[in-house]
Amino acid sequence: MPQTPHSAIRIVTAASLFDGHDAAINIMRRILQQQGAEIIHLGHNRSVKEIVETAIEEDAQGIAITSYQGGHVEYFKYMKDLLDQSGCGHIKIVGGGGGTILPEEIEELHAYGIAKIYSPDDGRQLGLEGMIKEVIEICRSTQWANNPQASKPPYVLGESKDIIAIARAITLAEQGESYEGLLPDANTTKKAPVFGITGTGGAGKSSVTDELVRRYLNNFIHKTVAVISVDPSRKKTGGALLGDRIRMNAINHPRAYMRSLATRDDNTALSSALRDAVAICQRAAFDLIIIETAGVGQSDASILDHCDVSMYVMTPEYGAATQLEKINMLDYADLICLNKFDKAGAKDALNDVRKQYKRNHTLFTAKDDEIPVVGTMASKFNDKGVNQLFQLLLQKIEAKTGVQYGSTKFEATAELSSSIIPPSRVRYLAEIATNNREYDQLVHTQSELATRWYQLQGTLQIQAVKNNQVLTAALQQEIEKITEQLTPVSRKLITNWPQKIKAYQEDFYEYTVRDKTIRQPMTSTSLSGTRIPKVVLPKFKDWGDLLRWQAQENVPGHFPYTAGVFPLKREGEDPTRMFAGEGGPERTNKRFHYVSTDQPAKRLSTAFDSVTLYGEDPDHRPDIYGKVGNSGVSIATVDDAKKLYSGFDLCDPKTSVSMTINGPAPIILAFFMNAAIDQQCEKRIKELGLEKRVQEVLQQKYFDGNLPRYYNPLSPGELPPGHNSLGLQLLGLSGDEVLPADEYARCKAHALQQVRGTVQADILKEDQAQNTCIFSTEFALKLMGDVQEYFTQQQVRNFYSVSISGYHIAEAGANPITQLAFTLANGFTFVEYYLSRGMNIDDFAPNLSFFFSNGMDPEYSVIGRVARRIWAKAMKYKYKANKRSQMLKYHIQTSGRSLHAQEIDFNDIRTTLQALYAIYDNCNSLHTNAYDEAITTPTEESVRRAMAIQLIINRELGSAKTENMIQGSFAVEELTDLVEEAVLSEFDRLTERGGVLGAMERMYQRNKIQEESLYYEHQKHTGELPIIGVNSFLNKKGSPTVIPGEVIRSNTEEKEQQINNLRAFQQRNATAAEQSLRRLQEVAISNGNLFAELMETVKTTSLGQITQALYQVGGQYRRNM
Repeated sequence: MPQTPHSAIRIVTAASLFDGHDAAINIMRRILQQQGAEIIHLGHNRSVKEIVETAIEEDAQGIAITSYQGGHVEYFKYMKDLLDQSGCGHIKIVGGGGGTILPEEIEELHAYGIAKIYSPDDGRQLGLEGMIKEVIEICRSTQWANNPQASKPPYVLGESKDIIAIARAITLAEQGESYEGLLPDANTTKKAPVFGITGTGGAGKSSVTDELVRRYLNNFIHKTVAVISVDPSRKKTGGALLGDRIRMNAINHPRAYMRSLATRDDNTALSSALRDAVAICQRAAFDLIIIETAGVGQSDASILDHCDVSMYVMTPEYGAATQLEKINMLDYADLICLNKFDKAGAKDALNDVRKQYKRNHTLFTAKDDEIPVVGTMASKFNDKGVNQLFQLLLQKIEAKTGVQYGSTKFEATAELSSSIIPPSRVRYLAEIATNNREYDQLVHTQSELATRWYQLQGTLQIQAVKNNQVLTAALQQEIEKITEQLTPVSRKLITNWPQKIKAYQEDFYEYTVRDKTIRQPMTSTSLSGTRIPKVVLPKFKDWGDLLRWQAQENVPGHFPYTAGVFPLKREGEDPTRMFAGEGGPERTNKRFHYVSTDQPAKRLSTAFDSVTLYGEDPDHRPDIYGKVGNSGVSIATVDDAKKLYSGFDLCDPKTSVSMTINGPAPIILAFFMNAAIDQQCEKRIKELGLEKRVQEVLQQKYFDGNLPRYYNPLSPGELPPGHNSLGLQLLGLSGDEVLPADEYARCKAHALQQVRGTVQADILKEDQAQNTCIFSTEFALKLMGDVQEYFTQQQVRNFYSVSISGYHIAEAGANPITQLAFTLANGFTFVEYYLSRGMNIDDFAPNLSFFFSNGMDPEYSVIGRVARRIWAKAMKYKYKANKRSQMLKYHIQTSGRSLHAQEIDFNDIRTTLQALYAIYDNCNSLHTNAYDEAITTPTEESVRRAMAIQLIINRELGSAKTENMIQGSFAVEELTDLVEEAVLSEFDRLTERGGVLGAMERMYQRNKIQEESLYYEHQKHTGELPIIGVNSFLNKKGSPTVIPGEVIRSNTEEKEQQINNLRAFQQRNATAAEQSLRRLQEVAISNGNLFAELMETVKTTSLGQITQALYQVGGQYRRNM
């Protein structure tokens, strides 16, 4: 008979596969909890199968998904199909994706059975809380037609157990109803051991559980496990955050089942249904049952009533040693896990806990290694402490229950340092803040002295004083006293000022960059014949004012580089970046050639599709297939990279390439570097007349005639206008297969030293904001360090090894001060990490670049000025770095957050104003967003218009001819000082939380970003923050979401071509790939330079193959809330 709706609403929340935009769903799940729902939150980058499996195992009524990265139609349909195929079509699906999901797509998905897809117009009409209430009502209507019946193998989703029946039985038990008939009768002869895990909140119980489950599944390949996790209900609302799954990577496995329980009305760490849940798992014949409680206090030991073996998880931060006497579980626990063992004082804590355990158990003569207290770092991949804990656990289970699981073996993995930042350096941000404030105080003191000197010198010029020898002598004595107090630098800046004025009045200015003398005109002439100076100096007379100005402002190209890092902008090289990323590499290559036609400098800015961003290969699986070539270009092999940048000389000084990719950045960078090297090989082949040799090698390797080729399905059989075929001759080959070893080595060295550009690679901001982390944090940082080490060894001077990014921090919702503070703090964290690896500051600092978002807020007018000033002061005086290292180079992009799906034509106005900010601020390069990016991948027309914005400012706007236009403005100088101090204050707050990494562990950055995002959305919704065409000055239709005239999507032919090309690449390199991947893993295990090996690995292996191989030795990223 029909069942009544569940008494509690349970909803699974997540961001879609290869989608790191989890800020919105995080805000949504919080409000859902406040409305009384129990939320199983999975976080970002979740596959359809993971979400459906979770929804079934958790017996949820609904699934709520955000999807911003394209492929949404295939994604939602696949989810509906998988639920229906599993017999769980009753589970409702709701979702949203801003303006990226078009109205006709929403209609299509609703017709397919998706309960609700929310559009921006829905958000404007209902508001956040209105949408949430509707979601809950949709889920409340969910009900089973009938209770599921016990079934026989094969079970749904390839699971080893009947997860539908198990899940429904636990729900019925929670509701106090009978679940008889759903499961086979209990096996009285075989009973699985029950392992109970309890501990303080935030001790890392979920991470420890996940690591133990992973070792269990890897070691015992025929055994099953059930995990029952309990989290507290909110007494006020009844809602609950069942958040343990987000930390777990191992449980999405056919032999693992997990169920999250809320305590509901009980004021305990356990649910009243726990005993039934354990009994149900026993009847389902699991081989091991794990219970994880909610965070407990010192007196709680309730877990003992439910388990055979218990473990207490704690951290070294328990307070004074006397606090240990109050913890009841130290009397009863079979195992004690001292997690987060990398914390300060961990070894002392281990000794204290052991002593307390000995006292509690009167084991005064026992040796330390006999005491079941283990220090662990569960956040670290394959931690030795967790290995020891797992073996001890198996021993305890055997001793108490007689159950034996078998022998254990742990695979060799990469050796990583226990701490990324040495403990002695955790206060680096406070030291930088102190250093910079001390500099400012010195400037203030010196300026006051200089003013007095100027005043006294003026007094000496008075005739009456000249005639008074006694007074003159006294004044001279005072002047000498003052000049002695002035530093040599201060005296030099004052005395050399007349020469500086003279130099800037000359017709030409000469300066040196990397041993090359550059000579440029100092003026331009307007149509009216006015001689417009490129740099204008202040007309101060007071030496104190002059000293303060030079010490805090100065002309462009001089410390502290507030006005810019180069004396003058380079002629014939606008900061314009040419953006492209769609479909396959050929299609994006065509777009690159289109947008760079007739431009003196080729600055190619590359967006990758989300499959590539997460280090995976294209595939026919629907949730992957839909995303191939959407919202970016699909790149899976080195051949793809060669096609992508073909026709551009990657070693030409006027060509630079920017690659916006983070998690798999070292792999994509290795693709790119090999493409650049092989271009040089092609040139050398032509010089040596070895074209026939190329054909011979191709015929040997591709005897079947199926050669890789450049083919654009949208314009078959032709190269784009301006394409000279460079980069295509060695498609399917590496230069070392054709050229002699010494010739190849010369080509490689030349390419590495000449190639220009940047790869983003900043995994710190990814963890803090829009997340495309794929490897464990420690391993990802090791990869970044290996790239920089390789760059230093190979003298890669023109390519940035990292683009330390604030753009994605701003996109996730941060205000401009938070963006700037977090970005600079991340930059200094990389500096400290590289220094801890023994690198020299001046070897790596010039390879660091920055990437900011612009915006409409007043602080954005000075974001570059403040960044350059803070960086320069810290580099010069804290790190003793040279001039080149003191120069902060930054790329800036107009705000994606200020692109609105309503009145999209107005977006160009906002973009123009932001571009003016950036150009006046002397940015090193600028990307102007296309007006239609709020709703689609930009079209050729919209990209051209976006580029025109900055070209018009640079080439037509007369005021932009002066390169320090905003210097001298009282408002700009005041704003610069205010923002600088605000950033230093944020450094202090980060220091209080253990620096950047300590703050990340506490979710400080993510919480702050999300709070600021919510504040912005609230202000926008109420109209307190007026946005023209969105919440004010609406048109007569109410300014609804605009439907674009042209929508850029990759087509089926492009997707199939990418998959077919990938498979052909993998098949022809199958044997070599296996050996290459093994060598790569061996380099990781022996702590060698992984990037040096990747430069060889990518010749025979695909992106996804490399990623999977590195997961095995370096570990996957562990999501957080």
